[in-house]
Amino acid sequence: MSKIIIGIHGLANKPADEVLKKGWADAMREGLKKNAGINITSNSLNFQSVYWADVMYKKPDTKYDAYKKANKGDLKRYEDGWFDTIRAWTSDKIDDVVDPLKNWFDIDMLANAVLKSKLKDLHTYYNDKNIRAELRGRFEKAIRDNANAGNRIMVVSHSMGTIIAYDVLRKLGKENHDFSIEHFVTLGSPLGLSHVKHMIINENHLVRTPSIVKKWSNLADRRDPVALDSHLSDDYQANDYDVKVADDLVINDWGGIHHKSYGYLRTPEFTDLLKKFI
Repeated sequence: MSKIIIGIHGLANKPADEVLKKGWADAMREGLKKNAGINITSNSLNFQSVYWADVMYKKPDTKYDAYKKANKGDLKRYEDGWFDTIRAWTSDKIDDVVDPLKNWFDIDMLANAVLKSKLKDLHTYYNDKNIRAELRGRFEKAIRDNANAGNRIMVVSHSMGTIIAYDVLRKLGKENHDFSIEHFVTLGSPLGLSHVKHMIINENHLVRTPSIVKKWSNLADRRDPVALDSHLSDDYQANDYDVKVADDLVINDWGGIHHKSYGYLRTPEFTDLLKKFI
């Protein structure tokens, strides 16, 4: 039995599979070194990347934002303040109003129009069953192969990848209770969006932690426009084993792009989670 980190990327076109995989690994390794004083080589980091950008795009992005190391002193831990408590409470109250409206009125057309305009990949995922099956299938295969091999699994998902991962983990929880995900990590996740939760309810009836997940951590930068609802703990119920999502705000240091996966993967808060797993 060995430990493995399975990562799944998010929205928009991406560089080639190996380039993106190396960027994720470099970010995790830099975080371990600078935040925890742990030096680890690329070969010794047991990391598997689930790549799906090629399903949405004909060619990889060749003008990608290449990985670059953080400036000295940039990797800072977020310190919660009173404003964050108020912001989380306000977001929850808005959800209390918006979520029931989704059930009372047919606003799917409006939600789909917004997704098509702003989050095209997510719109395609929800409206093209063949593409949805392909994306889910790639991630599910990675989970099944490693679970059947007896490996201990940490899932690290970013952006739209958090939705794909969540949907698959819910499905596997219904089909095979012997599978176990030691840690499910969501970064810059849109799982708090009302339309996303509505789609989950349509498929699963309940919005809760997947039953095969033993721990769920959600990290978000409050400046991240995709993680508009940065606190998922008020949206997702605990599973039958009383596992509930734990939210943590972070500082994504990747310049002015506060949604970038590389920035999330080297935050001190993510390093804490990764260090405990490896």
